[in-house]
Amino acid sequence: MAPSPTGSPHVGLARTALYNWAFARHHGGTFVFRIEDTDKERNTEESYEALIEVMRWLGLDWDEGVVVGGPFGPYRQSERGDVYADVLAKLRGSSRTYDCFCTTEEVTARRKESGSKVLGYDGFCRELSAEQRAAFEAEGRPSVVRFRMPDGEITFTDLVRGEISFQTEFVPDFALARANGDPLYTLTAPVDDATMEITHVLRGEDLLSSTPRQIALFEALKEIGVATETPAFGHLPYVMGEGNKKLSKRDPEANLLGYRDAGFLPEGLLNYLALLGWSIAADRDIFSLEEMVEAFDIADVNPNPARFDLKKADAINAAHMRLLSIEEITDRVLPFLKDAGVVSEPVSDADAQLLELAMPLVAERMNKLTEAPAMLGFLFVAEEDFVRDEADVAKLLDETGRGVVQASYDALAGLEEWSTAAIQDALQAALIDRMGLKPRHAFGPVRVAVTGRRVSPPLFESLELLGRERGLGRLQSALA
Repeated sequence: MAPSPTGSPHVGLARTALYNWAFARHHGGTFVFRIEDTDKERNTEESYEALIEVMRWLGLDWDEGVVVGGPFGPYRQSERGDVYADVLAKLRGSSRTYDCFCTTEEVTARRKESGSKVLGYDGFCRELSAEQRAAFEAEGRPSVVRFRMPDGEITFTDLVRGEISFQTEFVPDFALARANGDPLYTLTAPVDDATMEITHVLRGEDLLSSTPRQIALFEALKEIGVATETPAFGHLPYVMGEGNKKLSKRDPEANLLGYRDAGFLPEGLLNYLALLGWSIAADRDIFSLEEMVEAFDIADVNPNPARFDLKKADAINAAHMRLLSIEEITDRVLPFLKDAGVVSEPVSDADAQLLELAMPLVAERMNKLTEAPAMLGFLFVAEEDFVRDEADVAKLLDETGRGVVQASYDALAGLEEWSTAAIQDALQAALIDRMGLKPRHAFGPVRVAVTGRRVSPPLFESLELLGRERGLGRLQSALA
């Protein structure tokens, strides 16, 4: 996995990382995580830290790479300049490269004049005479090192798409470094793969067009003793957004860390991303990472574009929430409860005890971790800070609703035992038996009065956890 630290991490990056990770784990291989940061103008340390953060959050542990190290480091391209300079010098000494003195404007003008539709370099400097070269150097023209693409056809077996062929007449000679000597992706990625002994490269479909160039370069790297083999390539399908357009970094659904902040479980998000091109079985959508590793076969990846469906992502995350134990879900929601100020940092003994009693009431009702503060906040808030949702108050605590709340207060005020069962019996007798209300009309106003919201944990249990004084106080304040 070799992302560039530019902007926010993208969900497509996570899908690519997941497939690489699952492939390596399935075959008992080595998962390498390196950083392609030679673009000095666009790369930022903040983006680099975000990449590390998101990989750790997802739980996609790597065997070699940044932070953890390994035998073929360093794993940031910005720290590998000596490696690229050495390889570039060896390539310049071979017949595989040549110096090019052309400007972009000259190449464009020649293409227009010839009427050629082939984009890219036209090979003008391929066979310069000594006089032509001397003239360019006398002008003080800068030059770049270009790789000489071989004639004919390059064919390889894509791990996802099968056999693919490129006619090299449509693959122009490409630059390996800028005029100032800074290496380009066309050089750094294959050199990294070669020197790190990478055997399999799984990457996005957008990089398919660069593969014939890299395969040709690998032949040259073998000749100069840098590479021993050409890796196998697999190109993963695009992730599409609305309107069947490729999901871009500007699309809100693409922001990977946004899913963490929105309360997704990493295993829920990864489960959904796995389905964007692969499935464990035709009739099964929910599975663990361990099950994916056991079943994953790169040949089963669908080469067609996959559409990102946020509703399905939500549903799969909700299914994974149901798989957590009460202890696990409590641990997961604690950071969100602390951030929202629902519980203290560190958690007090009283809050911990109340949370232990409350979590079983809400665990089955939550689809995301971020829902916990709204569902549980009413239990922990100081009475002077308790507020009700204005829309829910307007809808359910009108004159009729306040009549229901008054009847509830009267029914509960004299209870000898403040327990879930006693509260339920008293309210059902008062609101359903005596007033003849349907449960929805009976308990909705009481729920808003007590919890502040129409959607909350079970009402009778919530009243018990609040206690007699606070429970009756909430009912009374709703009548004011």
